[in-house]
Amino acid sequence: MEVILYISALVAALGFLVLCISVGATLFSLKGTLKSIAGTIAGIEKQMEGITRETTFLLEKTNTLAADIAEKSEKLNSVVDAVKNIGVSVNNLNNSLNQITNSISKEVSKNEEKIAQVVQWSNVAMDIAERWKQRKAQQEMVEIVDGASGAQQKRRK
Repeated sequence: MEVILYISALVAALGFLVLCISVGATLFSLKGTLKSIAGTIAGIEKQMEGITRETTFLLEKTNTLAADIAEKSEKLNSVVDAVKNIGVSVNNLNNSLNQITNSISKEVSKNEEKIAQVVQWSNVAMDIAERWKQRKAQQEMVEIVDGASGAQQKRRK
């Protein structure tokens, strides 16, 4: 029985040796993988530094653009307010013109009869003036004809 005990100890020792060799091989393989991962992480860190720099630059540029847009927006607001005020002024002018037009129309309607009389009297006055001009022209013609025939009569005598 002692022999079985020695053999079992030897088998256990051999099993432990195989276990240690396989753990060593696994750890050696793991060492290479970890070196590869460390190299990859170092590369990623360098890329992240570049990305961080670019991100910082883009963020600064974005802030500058946002400030510029805000400034231009304020300037544009004053232009929009000015255009709005012009629109209000034009509306007020249109309302005033409409009121004046309505007022004139009402006054013309009220004084329509008087205006008609003024037009009639104007026509009468123009007709009288025209007749007066015609009479004057006829008198001048008569005088010229009389003057010409008187000169002829003087020559005949």
